[in-house]
Amino acid sequence: MHRHRVVTICPLASAIPNSGLLPVSLLKKLPVILAVLWMGLVLAACGGLTPSGTNAKANKPLPETLVTRLTAIGSTPGAAMMIRIFKESSELEIWKQTKAGDFKLVKTYAICTWSGALGPKVKEGDRQSPEGFYTITPAQMNPNSSYYLSFNTGFPNKFDRAYGRTGSNLMVHGDCSSVGCYAMTDTQISEIYGLARETLKGGNKSFQLQIFPFRMTAQNLAKVSKSEHLPFWKNIKEGYDRFELTRRPPVWDVCEKRYVFDMAAKSGVQLVATDACPAMTGDAKLVAALAKKQAVDDQVFASTVETLEQRAAREAAEAASATEAAADAEAEKAAIIARNAAIGTFVGDLFGGKEEDVKAVVNPALVAPHPFPRLNRG
Repeated sequence: MHRHRVVTICPLASAIPNSGLLPVSLLKKLPVILAVLWMGLVLAACGGLTPSGTNAKANKPLPETLVTRLTAIGSTPGAAMMIRIFKESSELEIWKQTKAGDFKLVKTYAICTWSGALGPKVKEGDRQSPEGFYTITPAQMNPNSSYYLSFNTGFPNKFDRAYGRTGSNLMVHGDCSSVGCYAMTDTQISEIYGLARETLKGGNKSFQLQIFPFRMTAQNLAKVSKSEHLPFWKNIKEGYDRFELTRRPPVWDVCEKRYVFDMAAKSGVQLVATDACPAMTGDAKLVAALAKKQAVDDQVFASTVETLEQRAAREAAEAASATEAAADAEAEKAAIIARNAAIGTFVGDLFGGKEEDVKAVVNPALVAPHPFPRLNRG
């Protein structure tokens, strides 16, 4: 049972001295005015009132199922958040920080559609969806989007700008349609936007967005070993691996036109994206764990590439053999047809020649003779 505390505000009028600046009639109405204001504040704080001018979609409460899930993993709506996107499998993951400090998966959403192919966005109009690491701030949240709700990915970021990449308004949004963006259903973006809103309201200045072409395993990289994007993908794989090992979003920056993760310059200077990386320090244990993991991944990558190349060579040989066999079969079929035609011609010539050599022996001008009358031998 809820208990309501009764607050007496009527005596307030008598407690306010009348200096002659306020009319007596207004002073008499002051308790009522204050009561209305107080009730309004109470209701607004409880969610009973929506302040005028706000967007109902953008302020929609989180579904109870999400709140329950957050509680189950030891997190809260206002806790820090991270989003991961995987193009190839069309998945968007929401991760939330727990009370223990690590991040746990809250929910995975099926991306409605994204445009382009695997690989980063390069220039305005290439219809590519971006890849890389991005930081989302309150200024990038759009409650008045033409695509229900949205937030800007922040492309081009520091890394993208180092390569002169161009593009604008690359969003994660609703409406299930995309030209260079990541489109969700309206129901999905409502939940995603709500989780992001609560994170930013919870005192977090931003949250991290990680976008990958696929899950960054050695096997998956081996499948695209011939791609021009392989060096870039190997670079962002380090950030992926750091999160897999620690379950904490890595702090990223850019120097030498590449991402660096969880590293700080010893001199404390700001990193310049196109300049050489200065001497940097990081967690020695994590660096060792990463080196160990990378050594294993390198072996798996090499063996998988070799296996895939052998398979490709075998399949190419089988395809060539099948093509040769089909060509031989067609040639044999043509030879049989030609042989049968030759035999038919030979037989025709042997027993009467060709059809055009046969001459007519019946003269239609001649009349058949009439038979003699039958002799009467009786």
